Amino acid sequence: MIRYLPGYSGCAVITVQYNKTARVITMSTGKTLLALALSTLLPAGAAWAANNDTIIYCSEASPESFNPQIASSGPSFVASSQVLYNRLINFDPVKNTPVPSLAESWTISPDGKTYTFTLRKGVKFNSNKYFKPTRDFNADDVIFSVMRQKDPKHPYHNVSQGNYEYFNDVGLDKLIQDVKKVDDYHVQFTLSEPNAAFLADWGMDFASILSAEYADAMLKKGTPENVDTWPIGTGPYVLQQYKVDSLIRYVANPNYWEGAVPTKHLIFSITPNVETRLAKLQTNECQIIPAPSPVQFDVINKNKDLKLHAVEALNVGYLAFNTEKKPFDNVLVRQALNYATDKKAIVNAVFMGSGTVAKSPIPPNMLGFNNDLKDYSYDPEKAKALLKQAGLEKGADVTLWSMPVQRPYNPNSKRIAEMIQSDWAKVGVKAKIVSYEWGEYLSGMRKGEHDSALFGWMSDNGDPDNFADVLLGCDSIKTGSNAARWCDKGYDDLVKKAKLTSNPGERAKLYSQAQEIFYAQAPWIALANGKTFYATRSNVTGYSVSLMGSDFSKAKLN
Repeated sequence: MIRYLPGYSGCAVITVQYNKTARVITMSTGKTLLALALSTLLPAGAAWAANNDTIIYCSEASPESFNPQIASSGPSFVASSQVLYNRLINFDPVKNTPVPSLAESWTISPDGKTYTFTLRKGVKFNSNKYFKPTRDFNADDVIFSVMRQKDPKHPYHNVSQGNYEYFNDVGLDKLIQDVKKVDDYHVQFTLSEPNAAFLADWGMDFASILSAEYADAMLKKGTPENVDTWPIGTGPYVLQQYKVDSLIRYVANPNYWEGAVPTKHLIFSITPNVETRLAKLQTNECQIIPAPSPVQFDVINKNKDLKLHAVEALNVGYLAFNTEKKPFDNVLVRQALNYATDKKAIVNAVFMGSGTVAKSPIPPNMLGFNNDLKDYSYDPEKAKALLKQAGLEKGADVTLWSMPVQRPYNPNSKRIAEMIQSDWAKVGVKAKIVSYEWGEYLSGMRKGEHDSALFGWMSDNGDPDNFADVLLGCDSIKTGSNAARWCDKGYDDLVKKAKLTSNPGERAKLYSQAQEIFYAQAPWIALANGKTFYATRSNVTGYSVSLMGSDFSKAKLN
């Protein structure tokens, strides 16, 4: 059956019945009859893979938005900022240090409070069905992208509900005093105080640069939400089609400033189930999959057509106690359940060599990690004694939220939750495991609806502030990234002070002191630090995963 899509000139949707499952493919009416015949005989991915101009990526979830400013999940960033946009800076994938991107260079004043960025010339925004840009990227776009997030009175601030979690979590709403256009290719930021993490923040997903000209046009038409649902960016790909919970289709940006993209078509096949993702990879229905489960590693390694990739990562997986709710408002209970949880057994059973036991909110290979920090040993008797001291000798009933997605720091949340549930039951604490769709999970946790919840974090910018303050700072309760809803003034003062100095030794000392408070107050059970894994067909080259996320700009099929 062939039907034409409104708004997609020259494209048809061909529904093919294959293995009792309806597949949807969009193809140009100019494709050969041979390609059409192939599409009826092969799985959808295999049909597309017959042409080397298409790569299919089996993503974990639908994006919350195509505007990374208002998103907060990894799948959302992969589908938006890492495909459609660029930022002022990028990161060297080996050194994790800032390198130029949309900003060619920058200068910092001696007092550390003024940053001036020199912008790249000749960078073009893509077009879409709603708008065709009339000018290149310039300072106006930077100012729009900043002020939409910073200024509550900005006409775009409340568009698409306007929750700028990351911008606020790193404190830019308060830190930036002024941003001004010096000329078309120079932008100057004035800060309220020095901040060692400020430059790195502009390589994060939320710092993607949007088109001010497009935003102005949509505002005048009365459809400002188009900026977030039909994005215009400067990245390697352009959005063509989105079918919720099914697929996202991109085409290479013909004017990409870094040069021609080798693969014309990129398709995200939205596949939440980890087993289904591997099955699709095996049948060539997709050529790249994120986050395979450790139990799948052996299967992948034994298949000559597949390749498993491992990347050293900056991350931490943890269980957050909601310290605003009983019984977790009592530090003795939090300490007790740290002693009650056999973290080594969890890492051995679930990570299968892909992770190590964590003890700190800061990853061990990052500036500021306190190598001498104590950790809670597995000691159920000590746990029982502390619970008795807390008045819970008869135990307690709590809920334990389990993530519905796999991550390098938590490759099997259901299994981890079950092991924690079993450990806690031995000391009299009954945990009811619950889970929700990913968007609902994130929303509920931001609101503090959980008793305890499994979560984790992957570095956005290579700076310890991205963990120590964003995940546990007092201000992060309001923005929602402090899942423990824990506010300790001593801890907070130390991590805030660590941002004011650019001296690495002084910063490390301050973060070490903060981690001692973290250990004593136990707002989390720090569970694991994991490697990032992904798998590809053996003929995929050029695709990479780093601190910046997924890079499809050089990916191709050989």
